[in-house]
Amino acid sequence: MIVGLFDEPRVLRSEDFGGQPPRGPAICGIDEAGRGPLAGPVFAAAVVLPDDFPLDLLGDSKALSPARRELAFSAITRRSSAWAIEWASPAEIDAVNILAASLLAMRRAYLMLKSGAGREPERVYVDGNRFPDLGRPCWPVIKGDALIPAVMAASILAKVARDRAMERFDWLYPEYGYGRHKGYPTAEHREICRRLGPSPIQRMSFRYDRLSGGKALARIGKM
Repeated sequence: MIVGLFDEPRVLRSEDFGGQPPRGPAICGIDEAGRGPLAGPVFAAAVVLPDDFPLDLLGDSKALSPARRELAFSAITRRSSAWAIEWASPAEIDAVNILAASLLAMRRAYLMLKSGAGREPERVYVDGNRFPDLGRPCWPVIKGDALIPAVMAASILAKVARDRAMERFDWLYPEYGYGRHKGYPTAEHREICRRLGPSPIQRMSFRYDRLSGGKALARIGKM
């Protein structure tokens, strides 16, 4: 089938694009960063790229080095047709769960982009198998952050913005080591939380099940 003929959003995969992922100024990509950590906000970004954007700068943000992400971040924010970054706080994550908070951050980023651009893009693609309520159709794409340029760009913006935020939190709460682990569930982070208790940006609905050696997340009411 041709993607442009889909009447209703459904989960897409690389084979749905016939080897030609959508690109250009009619396409908006959305992605998030920070669903897995035990602390800090979850970030999301929305991006529309022009036809002449240097695609060789892009890639799956998780596979790029920090230096490459920073270089791409600078190019995306300077040369995009439109872009926006938003987030959901740890308190919001605890109130509605991490998936809902991720979708909330995506919705905020898209609405900010639309407001700044003054018009809606023709088509919206979201990384993963879920999509936010944007008041219009959008299409989730499995591994979209390694396939569609605008989604790659959104992934990079969200990742760099979140890393920068965690480095700022490291300045505020240096004893928690956020500049090193960015809030992710490392052995160091788990040990610090056991020793000092939760930080002011801890996701209080997350903890590590000590009986499983810290490998599984459990939903609980407190740290």
